[in-house]
Amino acid sequence: MESINWLAIIVATLLTFVLGAIWYGPLFGKRWMRENGFNEEDLKNANMAKIYGTAFVLEFIMTVNLAFFLNGLSVQEGLMYGFATGFGWVAMALGVNYLFARKSMMLWFIDGFYFVVSFLIMGAILTAWT
Repeated sequence: MESINWLAIIVATLLTFVLGAIWYGPLFGKRWMRENGFNEEDLKNANMAKIYGTAFVLEFIMTVNLAFFLNGLSVQEGLMYGFATGFGWVAMALGVNYLFARKSMMLWFIDGFYFVVSFLIMGAILTAWT
């Protein structure tokens, strides 16, 4: 616990949260809404404080968890393990769920690869900032 860099965890969490705003905003927002069958009114009626607050807490927990695995590794290893975590575990697990839920492959790509990029960012920050 003492060797964990909590400031790096907070920054990595914040950057992952910012990535989500960009990813699900200008990059893929309209396509993500269409793939989920949402419209603007659906989003306006959502409890966004609850959604954003809970998402931030969950991303913080993911970052802390990754920090325990990456502690003491190089940036190259952080990127490699960040990619392996995002792609090999998270994106593939989402893929299995999306197949059974009969969600589109495009939605899987948008959601799954958000986590690939997120874990790459986390891995880089957590290992670079010692």
